[in-house]
Amino acid sequence: MRLFVFLFASVILTGIIQGKTTVVCPDCPVNNFMRAAFIAAPHDTIIVKSGTYPSINSIITKPMTIIGENYPVIDGRGRDEVILVYSDSVTISGLHVRNSNRGSMKDYAGIRVFQSKQVSILNCKLENVFFGIYLSDSKQVLVKGNHSKGANYGKSDTGNGIHLWKCDSVTVLDNYMEGHRDGIYFEFAKHCHIEKNLAEKNYRYGLHFMFSDDDTYVNNTFRNNGTGVAVMYTKRVNMFNNVFENNWGDAAYGLLLKDIGNSVIEGNVFRNNTIGVTMEGSSRMRFENNDFTRNGYGLRIWANCTQDTFVHNNFSGNTFDASTNGQLQQNIFNYNYWDKYTGYDLDRDKIGDIPYKPVSLYSMLIEQMPYAVMLLRSFMVDLLDKAEKNIPSITPEAFEDKFPLMNMIKR
Repeated sequence: MRLFVFLFASVILTGIIQGKTTVVCPDCPVNNFMRAAFIAAPHDTIIVKSGTYPSINSIITKPMTIIGENYPVIDGRGRDEVILVYSDSVTISGLHVRNSNRGSMKDYAGIRVFQSKQVSILNCKLENVFFGIYLSDSKQVLVKGNHSKGANYGKSDTGNGIHLWKCDSVTVLDNYMEGHRDGIYFEFAKHCHIEKNLAEKNYRYGLHFMFSDDDTYVNNTFRNNGTGVAVMYTKRVNMFNNVFENNWGDAAYGLLLKDIGNSVIEGNVFRNNTIGVTMEGSSRMRFENNDFTRNGYGLRIWANCTQDTFVHNNFSGNTFDASTNGQLQQNIFNYNYWDKYTGYDLDRDKIGDIPYKPVSLYSMLIEQMPYAVMLLRSFMVDLLDKAEKNIPSITPEAFEDKFPLMNMIKR
């Protein structure tokens, strides 16, 4: 008898927790997405069939699951935000969210999550939205498999694709961001994991994050963005196996590191950027097993960077492998491959017998006189570099690889 009562109670409780299912379609009794979200009870499931449904500030205040079939269009009609989540334990998947409002006084979003936890936004399409997915003061959120395209208004009138502010323990996985101001933006977002995302053709940065400690970025691609990727005022960041490519412009770079420390940059590819990596005020960084290929500058490291280590990196096809703006250098360069190294290896241990100084006299002159770039590839530049090798005077004495590799490291 007790077993029967226990099983009966378990079935009743399960039914209460799972809730009921409501189907929304143009010909259904419930044909309005906003109304369905409003009348749903906690833990209900809303299935939205193919069609177009207006949604101006549809507010979700209860735990629920919203599933779109064949990408139903949830249309903000350019009037305000589209979907707002103010509840824990919400899942939104398979919706085509479009046409939020835009403006300079409010960050209008396609999907906004505010002060919530255990929320999942999965496999949604976002189109013509000011901000795509906006997470604020939330934690334990999964943003996966979404495709967001900005409103194409230009950098000043376009928000970010995925925007995090004051968040914790967020996973951003396998998303595509295009045509936004920043593809992915983090501010005060800690203990987050960002993997397999593609951010391209964004007006400012493919990735931009500030004051966001203890985050990990793995297997992402950032290409053809306005000025590359920026990581600022942060510590304990791991960036593994990412691709930074085709970020060209007057001040463009693959990766900017400004005032960050105790971080690891490993296994990345910096290819076809104006500058592969720019470092300013960064310390205790470790660069290992990265490829710097066909950049204008492979590495531009300011003199206020200290205790940084560069080992087992490949530098090939760059106009300048490295550049700096001062004499004081307190960083370690060892066991890297430099395609411009012309030394010898008499003991055949595959390590050059003489150190290599990757900073050329010409690159130092350009730091002081940018217009000297017009002399690039001229006979005069060759004479300057040869003279500097014989009578070093301007290039930093301590900026050298004591054990340059004779052969490129195969990955």
